[in-house]
Amino acid sequence: ISTAIDLSGLGLDTVQETDDEFVIGCMTPLRELEINKRLNEYTHGAVRESLRHIVGVQFRNCATVGGSIVSRFGFSDILTGLLALDCDVVLAQKGRISLNEYVQMPYDRDVLTHIIIKKNGRCAAYESVRNTETDLPVLTCAVSILENSTRFVIGARPQRAVVYETSTDPEAMIQKIQEETEFGSNMRASKEYRRMLSGVLCHRALEKAKEGIKCR
Repeated sequence: ISTAIDLSGLGLDTVQETDDEFVIGCMTPLRELEINKRLNEYTHGAVRESLRHIVGVQFRNCATVGGSIVSRFGFSDILTGLLALDCDVVLAQKGRISLNEYVQMPYDRDVLTHIIIKKNGRCAAYESVRNTETDLPVLTCAVSILENSTRFVIGARPQRAVVYETSTDPEAMIQKIQEETEFGSNMRASKEYRRMLSGVLCHRALEKAKEGIKCR
């Protein structure tokens, strides 16, 4: 890294709520998202669940959501969780684009300033498996439901998260995910184990998301 910039004095460390969206500054600590009451009420606890296993509270008080998203790591819990919601990111040069589009982009020198979660009624749930409590995940899964559309996100494959969406049969989509998703092996798990887990986690998260809709 030949050049570094400091964003800590720009007031980008807050979560602001409007009638239509949550606006999250890039310097907001992961812990703030984990304990934010309104954000977790809206997401039925999915944001909290995607954060609570990350190392420890001390780490989550320091690590920022912007750093977690801009890195686009395959093992990122919060990235998997946010992809299940309807999110945009704001970049200093390119402006506002969808998170899904941003994840597919190559790395560049643009600066991510905000993450925006749209309040459109989408109900989400998050599941993950770890070998030990604070280890990197073996596999992550987020599911969200909006009207007749169901979205599945699979992360820690151990590659970048992939997104699937269906407006017909969610069970058929889970079968497709198991058959067509590219999984890999590493020191934490084999690709065969990850493929098996994907079906289990998709079913668990789908049931949680359905339960969240009933609670609203």
